[in-house]
Amino acid sequence: MASLGQAGAGDQAPESEAEPGAAGPPPSPTPLGPLIPLQREPLYNWQATKASLKERFAFLFNSELLSDVRFVLGKGRGGAAAGGPQRIPAHRFVLAAGSAVFDAMFNGGMATTSAEIELPDVEPAAFLALLRFLYSDEVQIGPETVMTTLYTAKKYAVPALEAHCVEFLTKHLRADNAFMLLTQIQGERGSTRFHPLVHSPNDRNSRGAEMNSRSPKLVAGIQFSEPSPLPPKARLFDEPQLASLCLDTIDKSTMDAISAEGFTDIDIDTLCAVLERDTLSIRESRLFGAVVRWAEAECQRQQLPVTFGNKQKVLGKALSLIRFPLMTIEEFAAGPAQSGILSDREVVNLFLHFTVNPKPRVEYTDRPRCCLRGKECCINRFQQVESRWGYSGTSDRIRFTVNRRISIVGFGLYGSIHGPTDYQVNIQIIEYEKKQTLGQNDTGFSCDGTANTFRVMFKEPIEILPNVCYTACATLKGPDSHYGTKGLKKVVHETPAASKTVFLFFSSPGNNNGTSIEDGQIPEIIFYT
Repeated sequence: MASLGQAGAGDQAPESEAEPGAAGPPPSPTPLGPLIPLQREPLYNWQATKASLKERFAFLFNSELLSDVRFVLGKGRGGAAAGGPQRIPAHRFVLAAGSAVFDAMFNGGMATTSAEIELPDVEPAAFLALLRFLYSDEVQIGPETVMTTLYTAKKYAVPALEAHCVEFLTKHLRADNAFMLLTQIQGERGSTRFHPLVHSPNDRNSRGAEMNSRSPKLVAGIQFSEPSPLPPKARLFDEPQLASLCLDTIDKSTMDAISAEGFTDIDIDTLCAVLERDTLSIRESRLFGAVVRWAEAECQRQQLPVTFGNKQKVLGKALSLIRFPLMTIEEFAAGPAQSGILSDREVVNLFLHFTVNPKPRVEYTDRPRCCLRGKECCINRFQQVESRWGYSGTSDRIRFTVNRRISIVGFGLYGSIHGPTDYQVNIQIIEYEKKQTLGQNDTGFSCDGTANTFRVMFKEPIEILPNVCYTACATLKGPDSHYGTKGLKKVVHETPAASKTVFLFFSSPGNNNGTSIEDGQIPEIIFYT
C-alpha cells in the first residue's frame, strides 16, 4: 500500500530488525568535501532476513551496500541542501530496470562510466522519493515535495510515480491554489510549464537568475516554485486533465480563486486562458479589479514603475478579453473609466455603448459569462422566412414551456430587409403567472440585410424551470425586417447523448406586435442544458 508523506533527504529504507553480524547499512549521505571512493563493507547474511525480492531491494535503497554509483545533488547551490551538496548512493541495475532514462545513461551508446554523476537541476528530497519508488514501489510525497517529485518523475520517465503525484495534487486542489498549480502545468496553448526549484546555470538569464534565488512559495498547503521567465521550450509538464480540473475549480469559485495569494503570480498566458472562458462565476467589474492587481504585480516583476501606461503595456492582449459591456454603467464609471488603463476614446465609446442607440461598435465582447457547463444549444421555431415585419414600439411576444431545467442566454432575431442596418432592442424573459421579469437587456445589434438571424444576448443566464410558463419579449426599434412563418408549436432539441429538450410554444395575448405560434419575430432561443 502506498503511503503519502514527506520524503526527506535523510530517509532510510524502513528497517526494524537488527542484522546478524553487522550494525546495519551505513547512514544516509551527508555533505562531503573531496570526492571519496565508494565503500562496500559487507553485512553478513542480511539476505536471510528478507523474505521477498521487494524487501531485499528496499533494504538497498539509499545504502552504500553493493552500490556502484553516486549522485551529487545541490552542488554549488547552498539553498538546495543545507550545508552543501549531498551524495546519494545507488545501484545501476535497479535504476536501469525502472527507468528508460537511467538505462540509456548507464547502458546506451554514450553511457557514462563515472562513479559520481552531478544532477544540478534536481532536489535531493525529490530524487530520494524517486529512488524509493524504484527500489520498493513505496510512494512518499507531501505538499512540500510533490511538485519537485513530479518534475523528477517526468525527467526520468517514471510514469507510475507521475500518476501518484497527479493524484495527490488532484486531492489537494482548492480554489486558493488552483491558479498557482495551473500556471505551473499549463503554459502556451497545447504546451505546459513547470519551473523546478533548482535550475542548471544554462537555464538562466538575467531575470531568471534573480527569480531562481527566491525561496519556494507555500500556497494553500502546496509548495510551488516562484514563477520564472523560461521560454516555452523549457516547459516540461503535460497534464491536460489536471489543468482541466484547475479550470473547473476556478469556474466554480472564481472569487475565492482570484483573491488567493497565487493569482498575481500567474503568467500572462494563464491569465488570458482564464479571461477567455465563458464559465467564470463572477461579475465583470470584480474580475477587472483582479486583473488590475495582476498588472501591478507584473510591473514590479518586470521592474517597471507602476503607471497607467505600464499596466496597459504588461496586460497587452489580456485587456481586450475583459467584457466591459457586461458591466452596469455605474460599475464601469466607478472602476474602468477611472483606472487610466483605457484610452479616453475607449472610455467615451463604452459610455456611448451604455447610453445611446444605435450603439457604437466597441472592441470588447458582450458574450455573457454564463457559469454553465456543456455546449451552447439553439432551437428555431420557424420553417420559412418572409419579408416585411414592421415595428411601432410594441413588444413581440411568445409564451413557452420546456420539459427540463435550462438556462437561456439570448435570442436570435431577424434583421432588416433593406440592407445593413443597426437596431435598438430590449429583450426580456417574464415568468407568465407571476408577471415577474427574470432578466432583460437594453442593447442593439447590427444586421447585414440577409434573412439570417442575429444574436442578442442577456448579460447573465436566466434559469428556466421545467413545466413553468414564460414569456419571451423583444421590443425592436428600426426598419421593417424579415419574419418567420410556418411556425412549430413543439420543437425538440436532441443532444448526442440522446437527451431531449422539448419546447412548447403558445401565443401571447394582450399588447403584442403580432408575433404568434404561426409567424413573427423571436425565431430562436439560445440556451444551455
